[in-house]
Amino acid sequence: MTKPGKDGFHMPGEFEPHSGTIMIFPERPGSWTYDAEPALPSFLKIWEAITEDEKLYLLVSPEKHQKAEMLCKNLKNIEILEIPQNDAWARDTAPTFVRNPQTGKVRGIDWNFNAWGGTFDGLYADWQNDNALAGAFCQKMGFPIYDAKPFVLEGGSIHSDGQGLVMTTEACLLSPGRNPNLTKEQITETLCEYLGANRVIWLPRGIYHDETNEHVDNICAFIRPGEAVLAWTDDKNDPQYALSKACLEVLQKENIIVHRLPIPDVPVCITEHDLQGYVFEPGEDTRELGERLAASYVNFYFTNKSVLLPQFGGENEQSDKRAVSIMTELCPNRKIIPIPARELLLGGGNIHCLTQQIPALKER
Repeated sequence: MTKPGKDGFHMPGEFEPHSGTIMIFPERPGSWTYDAEPALPSFLKIWEAITEDEKLYLLVSPEKHQKAEMLCKNLKNIEILEIPQNDAWARDTAPTFVRNPQTGKVRGIDWNFNAWGGTFDGLYADWQNDNALAGAFCQKMGFPIYDAKPFVLEGGSIHSDGQGLVMTTEACLLSPGRNPNLTKEQITETLCEYLGANRVIWLPRGIYHDETNEHVDNICAFIRPGEAVLAWTDDKNDPQYALSKACLEVLQKENIIVHRLPIPDVPVCITEHDLQGYVFEPGEDTRELGERLAASYVNFYFTNKSVLLPQFGGENEQSDKRAVSIMTELCPNRKIIPIPARELLLGGGNIHCLTQQIPALKER
């Protein structure tokens, strides 16, 4: 019944050492086109990269367990767990982990999950399994858990620098579908209590047309304490320009060192072939032909030794190379691993959205 901050726990930076990563096998037909077959090669590349550096916990349904075993048969540092879920976005449904630096103990936080907006603007009608996933994982793996419910929060809406500074967006955490009865000040206090933080940076917006109400992990990410990359465009006619510029102004006022990481030069949009591959359920958010997706290179993931970086291909080949070059310079001690990510983006997110790190631990 206590809070992590008072117990000496805090959320480490994602660039700090991990003991493992949680991911979920993709199968929701309203997210993953053509039974997820086009996306699975990218998932496999991510699984391979993670297991080179740390343990992977892959959550599956009973129906997909055998297929997951077959695809992962050559991976040695993996544990496949049957835990029910509604979709593959582990960042938002798996626990947020906090660590006590004095003892090395790690505990999980179980937030309330309502499919990115609940009855107000949630993306699907039934999120019961997703909401139970964090508690189920912690129970199965023996992690003590802080119950943060009924506070609504997705892991993609927060970033920590590991030194008491947390970053989020007003567009998301102040949206009517999250915690409408709480003030900005009350939400700030809750974040500090549960994440062991002493300060919260509120960025005004995120990536244009991001259906999560503009998660911070798609617009800005810490690469070390006090230093971050920001999704950017120099095209003043692109709606992203004003959103990123507003975020830059806030970050500069907060004395954060900011590195601009340009978005793809050519917007990534839904094609007729993509559209034919979805099977939407009643009450589920649908796609439209020509719809612009929230493509960003900021949605990368740190493993212990690497950076898994989205690549969109096609007309964005030069943009992809530019992103690799920038991240290589910013992260000289890590290997930059390009991951084909257009098929992931069709699901509604990207590499960071699909992963959740477990901090290095001495004991639980």
